[in-house]
Order: sequence, then C-alpha cells, then structure tokens
Amino acid sequence: MRRTIWTMMLVVLALFLFLGESAAQDDRRDKYDGESLYAAVEQAVFYVRAFRSDGTLKDVGSGFVIRPDGTALTAYHVVEEADKVECVLSDASVVSCHTITENSTADTAVLKLSPSIDASGTESPFPFIRLRTNALKHGENIFAVGYPMKDTPIITEGIVNAPRAPINGRDRILVSSQLVSGMSGGPLLDSFGYAAGILSGSLRAMNGIHLAVDSQAVQQVLEQDGH
Repeated sequence: MRRTIWTMMLVVLALFLFLGESAAQDDRRDKYDGESLYAAVEQAVFYVRAFRSDGTLKDVGSGFVIRPDGTALTAYHVVEEADKVECVLSDASVVSCHTITENSTADTAVLKLSPSIDASGTESPFPFIRLRTNALKHGENIFAVGYPMKDTPIITEGIVNAPRAPINGRDRILVSSQLVSGMSGGPLLDSFGYAAGILSGSLRAMNGIHLAVDSQAVQQVLEQDGH
C-alpha cells in the first residue's frame, strides 16, 4: 500500500514537471512585435504583377510563400483572368510564376514560383510563412504586410474585430489593421508569425474595418486540388 502511494506521488510529480516544462517551452515561443515580425517574414512576401494577353498590366497586388518549394498564395481577384503573372521578390529579383488553383469564393489563388538553381544544379529553397491552423479570436493582435508600391513593402498593426463575418454571403475576417490598394493577397499575420489569412480588401460600410480570408478556408482550397 505504502509503495503504491509512493508510486502515485512519483507519477504526479513527473506529470507536474512535464507540464511545467511544456509551459516553459510555450513561454519561450517567439512572440513578435511589429519590428521583429517584419524582419522574420519580409523575404517570404512579394509584389505581384498580373498581365493581360496583350501584355498590358491588368492588376498589381501582393503574395507570400507558404512552402520552401515555392508554393505561394495571393488573392484571386489580383490574378483573375490574367494571361501572365510575375512575382517580384524582396531583393527586387523577378521570378516567373503560374497559377495552380483559383477559388473566387475564398478569394484565393495558389501560385508556384520558379525556383532559382545554383551552380551545382540544386534548387534553392524559398523563405516561407507557415499557415495558422486554428481560428483567430476577437481582439487578438494581428499584422498585415503587403506592397502598395513595387519597391515599398509596408506593415500595419491592428486587432481582430471579428474572426468570422458573413460578407455578401462569404465568410471573412474583419480587422482594424490598415489596408491600402496593392496589399491584397499579402499575409494577415498573428503575433507568432503564422499566416492567419490572406488580405482581401476593405469594407465600405465600416470605416477603418478591412477584410481577410481565414487560413482554414485557404487550407480547404489547397486540399481540394491535392496541395
């Protein structure tokens, strides 16, 4: 009996130490401020140029890489009906890319960037941003990164006004992080550096409130086409 009690106490103690260790590990996770977050993601965000079949510029926007193989995301409305898409990386290099999947309801387009090849013939992996797997919460701090101009990436900060809102029959995240033209397709980031969604646009009916597609909807688009 005494041995059983001691065994139980040792198990409880081990569990306590394990949970304490786990909590300490959670506390050590990188939680970013705006400056450190931008430094962590800037190389994975790029400027998008979409062209018509006659070579004229149709639209511009932003995008971001989500896998080291060059799989990337942008807003559907940026590349809709485009005949050619170019991605201008943070170092100003122009990379050809093509659309893999489009979904107008989710305002999501999946792109594939052409990798750079080094002298040995090896593909260089792209810097990338991981997708968030769980939903945002009311009041959570978020950041938006995008290119209102080709050579001018910006970051803005805000909160989640609503993690899910029906807008014209489609679910969107409402955020107070400022968005301007050209930022569509860029990442909506949480304070741990995960992409919680794709920047989608502004809401005219609510001044200062802007829209993003949540990462769960984006993941569904990826899975529908086997990505």
